[in-house]
Amino acid sequence: MELRDRVLYHQIHPVKLLTDGVTAAAATALLWRHWLTSALVVGFLPSILVTLALLRWADLEPYQHSAFGRYVGRFMTRRVEGARFAGLAVLWGGAWLRRPMLIALSVAWIAACWLWGIRAPARQISRYDRDP
Repeated sequence: MELRDRVLYHQIHPVKLLTDGVTAAAATALLWRHWLTSALVVGFLPSILVTLALLRWADLEPYQHSAFGRYVGRFMTRRVEGARFAGLAVLWGGAWLRRPMLIALSVAWIAACWLWGIRAPARQISRYDRDP
């Protein structure tokens, strides 16, 4: 499996999904209290470490060949990943500003990014058709 594929499929590993969800929620709570440094450490460091470990040691082939992996392979482009990250930035901004509606909208946006592929008929996007 090439690095580009590993970068894509590590995103659906259960450890990565759990880490990202828990750390995003924890960082949101810390930002609500205006503890910026703690929020940034909690929000980024565990996810980066898990990513590095999964990219280095995890067998990601089963995830690539799973139904979720096939879905991600078809629809999770760099643009969609960027939109997910933008949603996280808005989520954290909403926490900093203490705007529950902005937080809720950001969570909905991130979920919509994950569900982006449901909007259209399935079409395989090869790794070479992906956004650079």
